[in-house]
Amino acid sequence: MTELDLLSFIEKNAKCTITDLSMALNESEEVITNSLKELEDKKVICGYHTLINWDKSCTEKVHATIQVSCSPEREHGYDRIAKRIYMYNEVESMSLLSGSAAEFIVNVEGKTMQEIAHFVGRKLAPIEGVTGTATLFVLKQYKKNGVILDTDDNYDDNERLLVTP
Repeated sequence: MTELDLLSFIEKNAKCTITDLSMALNESEEVITNSLKELEDKKVICGYHTLINWDKSCTEKVHATIQVSCSPEREHGYDRIAKRIYMYNEVESMSLLSGSAAEFIVNVEGKTMQEIAHFVGRKLAPIEGVTGTATLFVLKQYKKNGVILDTDDNYDDNERLLVTP
């Protein structure tokens, strides 16, 4: 078993037990347990998450992707500005980009569009160094983390036209 094998396996199914991993990777449970602990200690494994299709739950949530333009700081580049942004609880994920008009892509979550608008207007935009924002509200997610969320139970890939005599 390689580290890549283990990481690839749990990336697709974090719910696997040590016993399942042991059998799938043909390795002892002790080796699996020790490998996971080592990967967690090295922060290679940063957490175990559940992927939820919020559209099918009874919870109202609004997601937005915000493009953030900013000027780098002398000696710190973009890192200090990034830290000021990603420390907010509203921020789900954040990335520094190249080849884009904006330096950061920030994914946020809120209860309403108004709540996200307030986050942008009162917290994000006033940060020193931020020169502009563009907010894109997510209307529907079709696929997330490699998993298709838009499953139409009535759709059949082999759907054929009905022929009646």
